[in-house]
Amino acid sequence: MRFMAARTCLPVLLFICVTLAGHSQGKQLRERISINDGWKFMKYTSNPDNLIYDIRPEITDRNDNVVADSKPTEAVTVGNVNNVLKNWILPTANDFINDAAKKHQRPNGNPGSDFPFVQKNFNDAGWESVTLPHDWAIRGPFYEGEPAAVGGGMGRLPSPGVAWYRRKLNIPATDKDKRIYLDIDGAMSYAMVWLNGNLVGGWPYGYNSFRLDLTPYITPGGDNQLAIRLDNPANSARWYPGGGLYRNVWLTKVAPVHVAQWGTFIHMPTISTASATVDLTLNIENTGTTEQPVEVITEVFALNASLQRTGNKLAGFPHATLRVKPGIKQPITSSVTIKNPLLWGPPPAQKPYMYVAVTRLYIKGQLIDEYETRFGIRSLQFDAEKGLQVNGKPIRIQGVNQHHDLGALGAAFNTRAAERQLEMLRELGCNAIRLSHNPPAPELLALTDSMGFLVIDEIFDSWERKKTPHDFHLIFKDWYEADTRSFMRRDRNHPSIIAWSFGNEVGEQYTGDTGAAVAKKLIAIVHEEDSTRPATASMNYAKPDMPFPAVMDVLSLNYQGEGIRDAPAYAPLKGIRTSPLYPAFHAKFPNKLIVSSETASALSSRGTYIFPVYNGISAPVSDSTGGDPQNKYVSAYELYTAAFGASPDKVFLSQDKHPYVAGEFVWSGWDYLGEPTPYYSARSSYSGIIDLAGFKKDRFFLYQSRWRPELPLAHLLPHWTWPGRTGKITPVHVFTSGDEAELFLNERSLGRKKKGPYEYRIKWDSVLYEPGVLRVVTYRNGQRWAADTVRTAGAAARLQLTADRKLIKANGNDLSFVTVKVLDANGTLVPEAADVITFDITGPGEIVATDNGDAASLVSFASKERKAFSGLALAIVRTKVGQRGTIIIKATANGLTPAQLTIISK
Repeated sequence: MRFMAARTCLPVLLFICVTLAGHSQGKQLRERISINDGWKFMKYTSNPDNLIYDIRPEITDRNDNVVADSKPTEAVTVGNVNNVLKNWILPTANDFINDAAKKHQRPNGNPGSDFPFVQKNFNDAGWESVTLPHDWAIRGPFYEGEPAAVGGGMGRLPSPGVAWYRRKLNIPATDKDKRIYLDIDGAMSYAMVWLNGNLVGGWPYGYNSFRLDLTPYITPGGDNQLAIRLDNPANSARWYPGGGLYRNVWLTKVAPVHVAQWGTFIHMPTISTASATVDLTLNIENTGTTEQPVEVITEVFALNASLQRTGNKLAGFPHATLRVKPGIKQPITSSVTIKNPLLWGPPPAQKPYMYVAVTRLYIKGQLIDEYETRFGIRSLQFDAEKGLQVNGKPIRIQGVNQHHDLGALGAAFNTRAAERQLEMLRELGCNAIRLSHNPPAPELLALTDSMGFLVIDEIFDSWERKKTPHDFHLIFKDWYEADTRSFMRRDRNHPSIIAWSFGNEVGEQYTGDTGAAVAKKLIAIVHEEDSTRPATASMNYAKPDMPFPAVMDVLSLNYQGEGIRDAPAYAPLKGIRTSPLYPAFHAKFPNKLIVSSETASALSSRGTYIFPVYNGISAPVSDSTGGDPQNKYVSAYELYTAAFGASPDKVFLSQDKHPYVAGEFVWSGWDYLGEPTPYYSARSSYSGIIDLAGFKKDRFFLYQSRWRPELPLAHLLPHWTWPGRTGKITPVHVFTSGDEAELFLNERSLGRKKKGPYEYRIKWDSVLYEPGVLRVVTYRNGQRWAADTVRTAGAAARLQLTADRKLIKANGNDLSFVTVKVLDANGTLVPEAADVITFDITGPGEIVATDNGDAASLVSFASKERKAFSGLALAIVRTKVGQRGTIIIKATANGLTPAQLTIISK
């Protein structure tokens, strides 16, 4: 199987407003205006408005402590009622429904127009003032105990509920001839929008970006009242969804004739180092009343690392002139050859070079629209034996799964927080991200483009069968086409995206030909929107002889490659039981590439070690093996897993025995809110290689030793401060990119050992603890390679503050992540310190959240007091808009010497 393509970097993250001399009345061209500020917000404790999208089934079972690979079940049928707004919202989908006969007709009437919140004269002065992106639930408080209104599965935070956002839009009289759109990058969920008391439309799926045409309801020359209602159902997700207008919101103003929403598609049918043929499909929309002659000019420029244009144009598409009739979108295609192209590819072996295509539309010589499309030139090949090749070079997929939340910041998107996550993953050696299990913020894909990550972009966690009572299955039949097409049109120009995933562990795996028919319907849509990349749905149940995998372009396996509950330690468990299936899938589909879209689901609490230690390579965590149910900790020896999972060692072994497998996406890169297997009274997951606060678990170094084999690395565990364990067996493990190691305790050699075949750590299982210094020296090919030391800490004596960046921008969005360490008098980290730390700040900044990485902590992220967890805690500092100067952050704790740090807001 061979796919070759190049993608753009988001059809216009930023439109630059251009004023031209001689342009009619000096008007600006296309404008894209952030309307993130100036909002009023109110969330109900009850629901008096009754403006529901549709009736929902009654929830009879609120238990969310369900093993993640439990079988999805049939949808519950509910009757239709007349007082729902669905029929007024469905027409928003029409631009993404190809069959004209299936487009929706808006009924007569204007539901909600008499409700006070949508009216101009309603006084919202008592509502909360907020700036977007906004997550209404992240400040808490957490729900504790059982039963809880929101359980651990959805993060114990108050995300369910109905809320309203209101904002005035000042539309000058000079805009009277423009088309004005509201562009919402993400709203959680069941968004419904009114302008000046008129129901405009909406979009139910909380992860899709969408556009509404405000023009018919605009009153130019003054304030216009925008009102947005969101409705987050309870039991609607298997993880923390967040709540609110949690991504950016924009106002887009264009001439009546313009490039349509997500109106460009760039791909490359032929690519070499000598030249690349670049094909452009462009959609021009005429919202006016008369046919217009339109001249189209598109030029290509190189971009630098900051995604700014460099130099003169490199190439120009042939000029074209066409007549665009009113009320339609007119496609036009053209091609250009770029000589000696700089190819986009993943570091370190390749570089993510980017270009931009600038399209200008003219009517009778007058410029009316300008639209930018960033793209990269690269080829993809998917080979069933050799795996993935990018630009003809083999790339082993060293990937992770990432949920959409940003830890203590919640679902509210922040570019710097996302960039920090990617920077740490790159340090790990990760080169690929699977976006589980929903479309991301557009800015995240801009980051993966510029940083060179490979991406699997994913749209659905469920289809017609349900995983939770109020998840997407309720609206799938009405919205699957529009959601899929809009998701792809928004994202398909990104070079970082290598494949599309249209489902994750869906219940249709279990329903034979019926389920496969749904998959065929979806994959047909994907191929219509983009035939240059493969499409797949991830399988944790479907076997090679079932109809479901036959539909897929590539085989995307969750846990089945290394086997599910097949090892001796997992024998007593109930659930799916699968022997390792790489060979069977490869034999059945010899021409299809295989990738493990979820591997491991190993669990651990950073810096916490529980004895005795399992003496094999992989075991399910339990209250008696690897787990501490009282504190809700999981041992950090990195051997323990979810019931359906496997340790990293077991995954590595299986992949190494089957070299045709293209690689893996580990579950998960970072801890995330919700799904706190195995302790659902906790708030967040245990599966991350990096914890929720951004601190590295021991597992980080195990993966780094494999994914960056040329990096001299040695990492010892556990820590070596164990009062009361003197003389007791305390196993010592070493993660190293070397092949041999010698261990010393208080300078006595405990032996020199080599890694055996299919071994990924070096272990000394019989070490008797004594206080002092534990040291390891590792070797590679007989030569000294790397070393590591841990030592017994004394009593906690002082705090130390460090920041990931001390110079940040005064834009109100930039962040500095400040770590506090609890140290003894000699500067050694006190590994079990749990001192209560108080943070204080002065200057033009604010502490927006704190955390410590403890999945069981139910202290509000907004608290300025935070216990250290395994000796560490975190404060997140944000700048204030336009305020430059010195920010001073202080950390204090009873009985400890405080610490202070200076950050400059520039």
